Amino acid sequence: MKNGFFRGHGLGNDYLVMDPKDLTFKLTPKTIKAICDRNWGLGSDGILSLVPSKKADFGLRIFNPDGSEAEKSGNGLRIFARYLHATGKTKKKRFTVETKGGLVSIDLQIDRHGDAAAATVEMGIATFKPDALPCSLNVPELIQQPIEAGGRSLIFTGVSVGNPHCVVFKPAGESWSRDELLAFGPALEHHKLFPKRTNVQLVVPTGRNEVFILIWERGAGETQASGSSSCAAASAAVRLGLVRSPVTVKMPGGVLNIDVAPDFSLTMKGPVAEVARGTVSPSFIRGLK
Repeated sequence: MKNGFFRGHGLGNDYLVMDPKDLTFKLTPKTIKAICDRNWGLGSDGILSLVPSKKADFGLRIFNPDGSEAEKSGNGLRIFARYLHATGKTKKKRFTVETKGGLVSIDLQIDRHGDAAAATVEMGIATFKPDALPCSLNVPELIQQPIEAGGRSLIFTGVSVGNPHCVVFKPAGESWSRDELLAFGPALEHHKLFPKRTNVQLVVPTGRNEVFILIWERGAGETQASGSSSCAAASAAVRLGLVRSPVTVKMPGGVLNIDVAPDFSLTMKGPVAEVARGTVSPSFIRGLK
């Protein structure tokens, strides 16, 4: 289908999936921003682009709504997996996908209607240096470092799960407000400590195997849910001894389950939904050009 798209969401974090071979325009930062605009375009938290891979069954490029490129997205991977199954690009229930943040394996859970209603994704290994911070910094493996943001002094844990994360905890029994997310999120994303910017999670342990997080995504802003953010928050909480694996990660959009192995390899399981399929109109494409 020329200029076709597939829309899906994972717990309210929505993406458009497109195959560049079927597009009459290129996915440039300018066109991506226009398509993802919620008032003037299709509206989306990003675009997932099917690309060839020599290392995996499929290749994936992930674009943020500001036109920048992300290395990995847990929700995006589940949406991409559902797209592949729903559109007949694969009949397998288990396959591999190559991202800029590494190779992942995906297992689909098929419901009674034949839909891939959930997916389990092997997200790779969490590291606490050096990918989460500039390599020039001489810091210990476990990064708990002070940072100034939004007029306050905070303590963060830097985590990479193929993309960078800045995880900030409050003690159990306390809570983060949306106002704090809107203040600290952009300040931390663009902090000079993160020259390539970073994703931000404000986290509170809410049980022995449970955390609640608010999420600010690099290039997207506030989001209802995030797979890679859930992985980062869970791995940091386990590393700090605040919770035990498996970790239930609660977010405004819903719940993901993260298994953190002793070597900090991560397995994420959660739901995924298809919303719509369609085509971008010729007049809109003329406007892109």
